[in-house]
Amino acid sequence: MDENNSSSKKFVGSQRRKIRRFLSVGILGAVLLGLIVFSLLYGRTIYSISEVSQVILGRFVPGASFTILTLRLPRMIAAVLAGFSFGIAGYVFQTMLRNPLANPDILGISSGSSCAVVVCILVFHTSQMTRSFAAVCAGLLTVIILFGLSGHKRVAATRIIIVGIGLQAFYNAIISYLTVTGDQRDLPEALRWLNGSLDSVTLAQLPILAVVVLISVPICIYFGKRLSVIKLGDELALSLGVNVNATKLVLFGVTILMSAMATAVTGPIAFVSFLAGPLTDKIMGKNGNNIIAAGLVGALLVMLSDMVGQFAFPYRFPVGVVTGLIGAPYLIWQLMVINKRGGYDE
Repeated sequence: MDENNSSSKKFVGSQRRKIRRFLSVGILGAVLLGLIVFSLLYGRTIYSISEVSQVILGRFVPGASFTILTLRLPRMIAAVLAGFSFGIAGYVFQTMLRNPLANPDILGISSGSSCAVVVCILVFHTSQMTRSFAAVCAGLLTVIILFGLSGHKRVAATRIIIVGIGLQAFYNAIISYLTVTGDQRDLPEALRWLNGSLDSVTLAQLPILAVVVLISVPICIYFGKRLSVIKLGDELALSLGVNVNATKLVLFGVTILMSAMATAVTGPIAFVSFLAGPLTDKIMGKNGNNIIAAGLVGALLVMLSDMVGQFAFPYRFPVGVVTGLIGAPYLIWQLMVINKRGGYDE
């Protein structure tokens, strides 16, 4: 009888956790949908739901068509896609390396992509397609350098982070040099992009990013089931039949592709990858496949920060400035926590 009662309690507890996770994802999705609608309706001019609907359906509405199709819609789509990409990338990196500091920003991957795009803007004056390709290649190259310099055998997460910070400093030095010596006619575009801005995004820039996200997210969800096992440790995951190296290789590759493509479109929106993982774990719990939730949290961070930058101050601020103001104190707090605990190495 006791065994039956215990099994029954475990089953009920499992069902409750599933319901809670389902509701949490639903609430995150509903809030994001509300922000999407709000971003299309509200601005210097407020449009009705009817006017926005007509524009989206392809009808011409004087005044509204230009504002929504040229300004608000590209901005909103870019915020959602980029936030989703950064959120998933941050969650995957932090989970696989089991360290809250491990994300594309801190590890220098975003800086590598940014450096490549700045070279394309200031030196070669390339198209958006070329910038996207260069950003992805630079991100992948950074990961190869990162793990190559960190060693080949069971690398400690702290060592990877230290090497990443060094790479980040190296890339930032190149970016600073180029902004001083590069073609000054292209400097405003480069500086606006480096701040992580949605201001100049157009619909023509978004199809490639959208395709990458639509292909990559299902892959991340599928391998996310294995990732939830890898959380428990590589040895245990291997004993349960999970191909740890293949899972890490696929997830690293897919998330780097997503974050690099997002960086090429919006610029390096600071700290979204860093914040999305911990917030997702707080909302969803640390067990289970939280890939979708991490993407939703990342999209919410970008959307909310962009609205704060547009409407909360007398002057408009790029979204990257707002996320930086939010993320920097959290980074300092995390460093203090790590120092008290004596680090995260295993």
